[in-house]
Amino acid sequence: MRRLRRTITATANACAPVSATPEPRRSAITNCWNSWLFRAIPQRDVKPLAKELIAKFGSFAEVVAAPAARLAEIKGMGDAATTVLKVVHAAASRLARGQVQKRPVLSSWSSVLDYCRTAMAFAEKEQFRVLFLDKRNQFIADELQQVGTVDHTPVYPREVIKRALELSATALILVHNHPSGDPTPSRADIQMTQAIVDVAKPLGIALHDHIIVGKEGHASFKGLRRI
Repeated sequence: MRRLRRTITATANACAPVSATPEPRRSAITNCWNSWLFRAIPQRDVKPLAKELIAKFGSFAEVVAAPAARLAEIKGMGDAATTVLKVVHAAASRLARGQVQKRPVLSSWSSVLDYCRTAMAFAEKEQFRVLFLDKRNQFIADELQQVGTVDHTPVYPREVIKRALELSATALILVHNHPSGDPTPSRADIQMTQAIVDVAKPLGIALHDHIIVGKEGHASFKGLRRI
């Protein structure tokens, strides 16, 4: 159980941009990964398979986030190995989400970013997620509201606010990903964010931030002074 937890934690940490990952951490991640692949494919040297997966997908985090169908395209990736990687990714997302739920969101911003990267940064289609908060900025709900295409996901501001009212939320954090890897906000992202602010503000619902995540890092509308 302890080894599993270390592996899952390493997976969550691995969702930082590759260039920002220190060598000791990369080494630890690689060792964990080799260990779990070996468990799924016993009596075989799994290092070549691990290298092939990295070559195809780009990083450990991108491998575990890849759809099972794409993992199955790699020779040697049977059902057992694919299942191991998907379980580790799901568990890493749950662990990161648990860190967000434990304390007020605004006092644990690094945990919020870790969770967003783990859950969405390496998805192959755009996803739009909303974190709903109460008046103490405690976590109420995390909902994936839309899944779109590789470069667009539809967002309906009135539906977002309707759901906030249903949950008695007084604040929101919007999150979506850019499968291209570049988290720079597009004009459409900026317009959509402003539309949500315009609907939310008269109802006393605050928009704390809109975070865009990608393989190359993240962008914060608050940090960019867009809200």
